[in-house]
Amino acid sequence: MAIGRGEGALAAGGARATDGALAKGHFFQPTVFTGVRPDARIAVEEIFGPVLAMVKVGGLEEAIEVNNASPYGLSSSIFTADVNRAFAAMRDLDTGIVYINHGTTGAETHLPFGGMRGTGNGHREAGHTMLDPFTEWKSIYVDFSGRLQRAQIDNI
Repeated sequence: MAIGRGEGALAAGGARATDGALAKGHFFQPTVFTGVRPDARIAVEEIFGPVLAMVKVGGLEEAIEVNNASPYGLSSSIFTADVNRAFAAMRDLDTGIVYINHGTTGAETHLPFGGMRGTGNGHREAGHTMLDPFTEWKSIYVDFSGRLQRAQIDNI
């Protein structure tokens, strides 16, 4: 919490959650920091907790630059009604998952899940691709015609 307070203005939350069973752990209320620099630690590191570091940008291009400057790349989200901006974001954001008009929930278990750069372990867990790192694939073609075939289709 001290790092966050040194890198941005605390806009909401930030207190330790001590109600009931939460008193026995290390829990914090959802926390929002504003005025955070793009290179601040709380802006570029993965904080697996209810923390939002808001970085003000001048437009989509700068937002993509700020996003891609992080050493991590799990997921990104953009909210827009402009389909061209949505497709530019899909193309240019260097993250494993890109959401359009939706928050970064990461709950799509039927899809490959994982990040780019320093995020994850290089594999895409979940979905059918979760088996790929543990599987040696072999392709097999069988012809039961009883005659030798050329690469092209025989029409004779």
